[in-house]
Amino acid sequence: MSTWVSRAGRAAQGIVEAFAHVPRTTRHMSRAARRRPNGEFQVSAVPRTRTHNRRQVLTATLAASALLATGGIPSYAAGGRRARTALPTARLPRPTGPFEVGSTVLHLVDQGRTEPWLPGTDARRELMISVRYPAAPGGSGRREPQMTAAAAAHFGGAEGAAALNLGMAPGSVDWGATLSHARRDAPVAARAGRLPVVLYSGGLGDPRTWNTALVDDLASHGYAVVTIDHTYEATEVEFPDGRLATMRIFDGAPPSDPDAISALLRKVMAVRVADTRFVLDRLPELNRTRFGDVLDLRRTGMFGHSAGGFTAAQTMHDDRRVRAGVNMDGQLDYVGGALPDGSRLSTVATDGLDRPLLLMGTAGEGSGDYRQQPSWAAFWKNTRGWRADVTLTGSRHASYTDAELLLPQLARQGAEPDGGLAAAVGTVRPDRAAAASRAYAASFFGRWLRGHDDCLLHGPSDRFPEMVFTP
Repeated sequence: MSTWVSRAGRAAQGIVEAFAHVPRTTRHMSRAARRRPNGEFQVSAVPRTRTHNRRQVLTATLAASALLATGGIPSYAAGGRRARTALPTARLPRPTGPFEVGSTVLHLVDQGRTEPWLPGTDARRELMISVRYPAAPGGSGRREPQMTAAAAAHFGGAEGAAALNLGMAPGSVDWGATLSHARRDAPVAARAGRLPVVLYSGGLGDPRTWNTALVDDLASHGYAVVTIDHTYEATEVEFPDGRLATMRIFDGAPPSDPDAISALLRKVMAVRVADTRFVLDRLPELNRTRFGDVLDLRRTGMFGHSAGGFTAAQTMHDDRRVRAGVNMDGQLDYVGGALPDGSRLSTVATDGLDRPLLLMGTAGEGSGDYRQQPSWAAFWKNTRGWRADVTLTGSRHASYTDAELLLPQLARQGAEPDGGLAAAVGTVRPDRAAAASRAYAASFFGRWLRGHDDCLLHGPSDRFPEMVFTP
C-alpha cells in the first residue's frame, strides 16, 4: 500500500490510520519518494505492513484521492502523450479458449443522473465501457493496447493506480506497450451462437482495463464481457474527445474520522451500483444496434475485484437481472476506521442472496476463510443461494488482477513494487495463479449461465492444489 506526503499528506495519513489500522511504528519512507527542491516529497511516506491487504489498499486509494482533491500533487490530466523510452515492458498471456477476441469501446451518457462526483454542476454521468466477445477468425486488425496511450501514461504516473495501489515508482514502466489479445470491432464469431453476458467492475482506483487477461480469456470461451469504468473514482478514464477524467471522489475536505469515511464508502458503492444498473439498462439497445441480437441478456452474470467484487454482490442484491456473481477479495461492509467487527454491514451481507455467489479470497491479511471476516461470515449465514469460498494459496490482494502476470516480468527488469514483489502479488507462481483464476471463473459462469457443470467447484481439485476450499 502507498500514499503520498505533501501539503495534504497529514489529512491523507489520518485516513490511513483510521481505516487501515496501520500502527505508527511500521511507517517508513518509500524508496519511490523524491524530495522536491522546495522540501516537499513528491511521492510518499508509505504505511506498510508485511502484506498488502484489501482494506489497506482501499484506504490508500482514499488517502491519495485526498491529495488530488486538495492539490497536493500536480495534475497532467489533459491527456498529453509521453515520448516512448526504453522502460521495462510486459506481456499478457494468450487466451485459452477456442475463439479469437474482438473489442468494442462505447461512451455512455446517463441523461437521468447528474454527475455525483462533480457537485454544483449540471454535468450528466458519463461512462466508458468495453465489450469483449468471441471474434470471427482471420481478422487483419491490430491487437488493441491494454490501455490507451494517455490513460497508460496517467496510470503509471504519480496520480495513477500503479503507484497508488501497487507501490510502483511513477514513470518506471512503459504501461502503454502492453497489448491485449483483442482486435477492435472485429466481426462476432457466428459459430459462438448467442452469448451469455458477464459484467466486470474493478477495484477502487483501478481502470476497467486492469483485468484484461481474465476478461479476454472469458471472451475466448464464448462470453460477451462488459467492463465498466467508474468515472472520477478510477484514477483515469479517457473519453473519445480526448478528455481524461481523473479521480475526484471528495467533495470539499477529505474525511478523517471513521464515520465520514464510512459515509464516503457508502456513496462509492451506491454510485458503482447505479453505474452498473445503467449499463444493464442500455444493453438491450446496444444488443440490437451494435451486436445483431447475439447477446443473451437472460443469462447475465458479474464479477469484480476488491470494491468491484463488492459491487458485483451488491448489484445482485439490488437487481435481479444479474443471475450469478464472483467476488474476488472484496469486503462487504463499510468499516472506515477500525478492524471489522460485524458493524456497518452492507445489505447484501445482512440479507444474503437467492442466487449463486463465489467468494475468492487470498492468503493476505484480512482475507481468506470467510469465518475470519465478519462481512463474509454474515453473508454466508444469511444467503439462501449457492455459495462457495476458495482461497488461492500464496496470493495477495492484487493476485486476481493483471498485476499477478505483469509485475513479476517488470521486477526482472528492475521495476519492482515498493516493499517487494511478494508484498504485492504474493509467492504463488504467476502462471498458476492465472490458470486458477481463469479456470474457476469459467467453471462458475459455465455452470450458472450455461448449465455446463465441469465439477471443479464441487470441492478440492488435483488440478489446482493451490485453491483451498472453506466448507
